[in-house]
Amino acid sequence: MRVLVVEDNVEIAGAIRTMLQRQKFAVDVANDGDAGLDHVLRGTYDCAIVDVVLPRRDGFAICRAARAEGVQTPLLILTARDAVEDRIRGLDSGADDYLIKPFAEEELAARVRALLRRADRPPQSSAMTVGDLEVDPTGRSVRVAGRPLGVGSTEFRLLELFARNRGMTLSRTQILERIWDYDFGGSSNIVDVYVSQLRRKLKTLRSTAAIITVWGIGYKLVEETATSA
Repeated sequence: MRVLVVEDNVEIAGAIRTMLQRQKFAVDVANDGDAGLDHVLRGTYDCAIVDVVLPRRDGFAICRAARAEGVQTPLLILTARDAVEDRIRGLDSGADDYLIKPFAEEELAARVRALLRRADRPPQSSAMTVGDLEVDPTGRSVRVAGRPLGVGSTEFRLLELFARNRGMTLSRTQILERIWDYDFGGSSNIVDVYVSQLRRKLKTLRSTAAIITVWGIGYKLVEETATSA
């Protein structure tokens, strides 16, 4: 497996390279944002680890540009920022996961392996509908009554999970494990934030599908009727 590390601090980049090489990964390093994006766009990597603070182009911009070009390479953001808003910004930019500095070698390796497992899962091609909501895994598209609904990569995976489990209540822990492949630092707030974002988008298009709260348990996706509360 070939991994790209985009990190401008030479010592940190070298340490990450050494960590990953011990885990039997082949590693290339780019030291600024423009070079990092060039490498990512080549599409020859199984995973890219991208620092947020970089010269010329930050990590968020790399993720946005890569996704805009249709690059599906798993992207892991490195950040020293622990605020939920910063994590969400990275995920919304197209990153698949984030890791807060400083981190242990074992955790870095586990995150990379989780991203690689996720990328290796074969797509389930049939489109799923809940009310007027259609989630298409093959085209990675979402429509409400035929109108496109713009969602980020993490939002798409979350909607896909709900659609595949239509009418079933999913706990926050189940969602964290299925979407991020691990316990999200013991905090479930990230799930609540993403659910709120999806609810706003569905409401904007007046969708008949809704993500409802099952108090004390979690959430489920249902079709609302005219008499629903």
